[in-house]
Amino acid sequence: MKKLLYIILLLTGFLVETNSQQVPLYSQYMLNGFLLNPAVAGSEGYTAVNLTAREQWLGMSHAPGTYALSFQTRILKKSYISRGSSVRKRQSRGSRGGKVGLGGYFFNDRNGAVERIGFKGSYAYHINFSHSQLSFGLSIVATQFSLDDDLIKFADPGDELWLGAHKSVFIPDADFGVYYTASNYWGGFSVDQLFESILKIGDSGYDRYVMERNYYLIGGYDFDVNRDIVFSPSSLLKYSESGKIQADITGKFYFQQTYWGGLTYRTGHTIIVMAGVSVDKLIFGYAYDIGLNSTMKHSYGTHEFTFIAKFGDSARRYRWLNRF
Repeated sequence: MKKLLYIILLLTGFLVETNSQQVPLYSQYMLNGFLLNPAVAGSEGYTAVNLTAREQWLGMSHAPGTYALSFQTRILKKSYISRGSSVRKRQSRGSRGGKVGLGGYFFNDRNGAVERIGFKGSYAYHINFSHSQLSFGLSIVATQFSLDDDLIKFADPGDELWLGAHKSVFIPDADFGVYYTASNYWGGFSVDQLFESILKIGDSGYDRYVMERNYYLIGGYDFDVNRDIVFSPSSLLKYSESGKIQADITGKFYFQQTYWGGLTYRTGHTIIVMAGVSVDKLIFGYAYDIGLNSTMKHSYGTHEFTFIAKFGDSARRYRWLNRF
């Protein structure tokens, strides 16, 4: 019976640790909104590859870590050519046809003895207006949960309760999202884990862990301070079916559309410092999470690195969309 209780506590700790979202947590959501909303797939017109590595509470044994590799593109039929002597004065219209966006997302998320490996395949449909775009997206998700025997120690490893537990569980699911982008502002709404699948680790007693739906509301605005500097405040609101709410409030400054830096306050007493640089179509971002609690006494904080490579001629892209 002690072993059964231990497994329950282990899984409960996993759910609580991720703020009842049961999904990976990211600090630089502004760089790749596709990780949170399938409607973002192909919304910029670029073909983009994104690599994100997040190490939480560095220095602590078996601390959470997340690694994600995503790909997204826009299926275009024919593009207009963008001309102009200045990048800021160029005006590009949307491509003819090209309303479909596709994306893929591989992730590995570990937290102590619990590991998740999964894939998302996304389809997005984009409706173009004169100076804005409305997008809808749907993802099909496949996730495998695993328990690491080496990190779970029992006095009697041959106990039938533990031997009867499923060390690996496969769960299918789906996500849905809506995304709107205009010249100076953007916003979106998405829902993940639509099926609310059951995580069945054992045959009885601990087979009713529901993967709760999570709701995301995201938005931001770009203010031109002067010719070289843009101030971009944004926010992300996350709500789970259990009633828990988490909010990120961010302020970023862009300089010459090449460098940026900013701060985020995350409810739950976390401050996030971030910075990055854009070199042609290569983007590098870094975020450092500072937990204003006792955890900081035992770790070196949380570090997140993001690398993005974008491909495709500028004629494929709408110049009035997000800068990065």
